[in-house]
Amino acid sequence: MANVDRLMEHIGDFGPFQKKIAILGSLPVILFAFVFVGVVFLGHTPDYWCWTPGSEQLVDECGWTEVKVREVTVPHSETARLFCQRYAANWPKSQNKCDAVKWELALNGSQTLPCDGRWVFDKSYTTTVSEFSLVCERAWLAELNQVLLACGFFIGAFVTSYIADRFGRKPCVIASMLGLGITGVGIMLSPWYPLLLLLRFVQGFCGKGAWTATYVLVVEFFGAEHRKFVSMVSRIFYSVGLVILPGLAYVLVSWRYLQLAMSLPSFLFVAYYWFVPESPRWLFSQGRNTEAMKVVSNMAKCNNRVLPQKVFRSTMIPLEKKKEVPSVSVKDLFRTPNIRKNTLILTYAWFTSTVVFQGLVLRLGITGGNLFLDFFTYAVAELPTGLIFYLLVDRVGRRCLMAMTNLTAGIACLVVPFMSTNYSWLGKSVAIIGRLAVAIGFETVNFANTEMYPTSLRNVGLSVCSSASDIGAIASPFLLYRLSNVWKELPLILYGVMLVLYSALVTLLPEMSGVSLPENIEDVENLKR
Repeated sequence: MANVDRLMEHIGDFGPFQKKIAILGSLPVILFAFVFVGVVFLGHTPDYWCWTPGSEQLVDECGWTEVKVREVTVPHSETARLFCQRYAANWPKSQNKCDAVKWELALNGSQTLPCDGRWVFDKSYTTTVSEFSLVCERAWLAELNQVLLACGFFIGAFVTSYIADRFGRKPCVIASMLGLGITGVGIMLSPWYPLLLLLRFVQGFCGKGAWTATYVLVVEFFGAEHRKFVSMVSRIFYSVGLVILPGLAYVLVSWRYLQLAMSLPSFLFVAYYWFVPESPRWLFSQGRNTEAMKVVSNMAKCNNRVLPQKVFRSTMIPLEKKKEVPSVSVKDLFRTPNIRKNTLILTYAWFTSTVVFQGLVLRLGITGGNLFLDFFTYAVAELPTGLIFYLLVDRVGRRCLMAMTNLTAGIACLVVPFMSTNYSWLGKSVAIIGRLAVAIGFETVNFANTEMYPTSLRNVGLSVCSSASDIGAIASPFLLYRLSNVWKELPLILYGVMLVLYSALVTLLPEMSGVSLPENIEDVENLKR
């Protein structure tokens, strides 16, 4: 375990080379933010109502605006308008048919029927919902947009992790970024919704490979003392992506232009083939020592270090001798006691983090408000996540930080439903603290996950455990909307219970603060709590 880390210390494990790689590896994270949460704007449901032939008469013969037609002809209950319905009434043929007041009096007592005309949407912007008319009885099709993306993440976790561990981190990153760009442009050009859904699945597949392989590639250039720097920089760039997204969506009112703007930058990262080297840790683990030492020499040169030959001879196995590298599989994550325990706990941690975090984001749509402003406000509030994580992860430890943040978030979720509406500002403040705590905990489990597996299993371990977040992404909207139909605050109770359990389970994990990355399974099994 110490060989590669000792070599990294001699060539500099936190020099200019590592900082450059951290920045280059974090730039794609801005695009990952677009892919993961862009559906909030791409698939948003704008205002809509039923438009019948009678509505056309009122515009042509009475000179009414569409807004006036909507106000008069859309049925409504005591609390809301019934936009999926139309009045079961004959259009009046009297000379008073253009009298809006008499229309309202006549129609308010009429029966309603499902809309059998076309849908009219708010024309200030377009989304996939408005273009493909995914409302009312077709609304479930709109939910498939994010579900198919999450399914792509889930499948991609297994396939791309094997590719990255078997063929290298760098080829997986390049191919995945190219795939993100191609599928993104394909989605923008898609004339049929089923084709769009298929491309969303492939986009999720590529997105998972790009995210996991990029993170593992970058973190393997760092020593144990400075790996948190990668997570901090990555989280900052992710938060920047969240802040940029609502502004981009506000300016680009067509979902196709927005999709294109979010996709084209992916092609730029194909240039990493010439700028970013392969992970030397992975090369050493594959017995490709000549290539590994070439990368190490370039790192030493960039960091203004010289690698002594005695260190080279004492720490490395013979250069030209290639060893047989056993293949890895998901089964390896469950063969030994400690790795099995780590896998089960981390899987639950990823699932809970995603269910809660995405649920809190989607919950904004239930409470109403300005979508662009609300999204921007919460994104800005999350900007300190990376810095807070960086300052605390070594001071309090990974295990303790995960336990503290999730316990805080759990208590916040359990308290908010019972707070008086007279102190709404206090409820919002507690909610913001809870969401920030969830974000910090999410970042910590992402960071700690890579440390709890040996080199040969690191990528597959991160991909498999984090795939639980994809299941959480599928389950989150269903849990939120179904439970909120029973009681609006019931989802928060569920989130609170899940988070408190999470905070208890992570105390069973080993503390990896200041510990070198394990190189083999024996290293992990010898770790102590």
